Amino acid sequence: MNLRLLIAIPCLLLSVSALALDLGQAAPMFNLSALNNSNTTRLTNYKNKVIYLDFWASWCAPCRLSFPLLNTLHQKLKHQGFEVIAINLDEDKSKAEQFLKEIPVDFTVLRDDSGESADQYAIESMPTSFIIDQQGHIQYIHHGFASADISGIEQKITQLLGKKAQ
Repeated sequence: MNLRLLIAIPCLLLSVSALALDLGQAAPMFNLSALNNSNTTRLTNYKNKVIYLDFWASWCAPCRLSFPLLNTLHQKLKHQGFEVIAINLDEDKSKAEQFLKEIPVDFTVLRDDSGESADQYAIESMPTSFIIDQQGHIQYIHHGFASADISGIEQKITQLLGKKAQ
């Protein structure tokens, strides 16, 4: 076997594992534009809040299930320091806009057509979501979505909201 290949394989494996996010790790920072205007949002804008960070696309069937339930959860808990931030990964902005016409929400929807934030968060499936605590650390990672998932998600968020920001 080629010596370069023997060296490259372990390096590749190390670099791939370095991309994975672990619970308790600081959430990667981002600076993205809103889907419906040019206002930019940074993760640091939500300091001392519990965040449900959701990566989605218009073609994602589970996203159609999750958005109405997340909107209801956001309405219920936003006055306690909870925010939903949805990052759209569609290349075609009009598809995301059409999705939101069909399923309107009142939480923050951002756009990342370059996929840079998705790379930072090592997104492999849609939707993938992260619950981030008041200190900016990832406390829960959720892949996919079924209607029954919302009760467990709400429980995790409520537990974090009960803890005081340090």
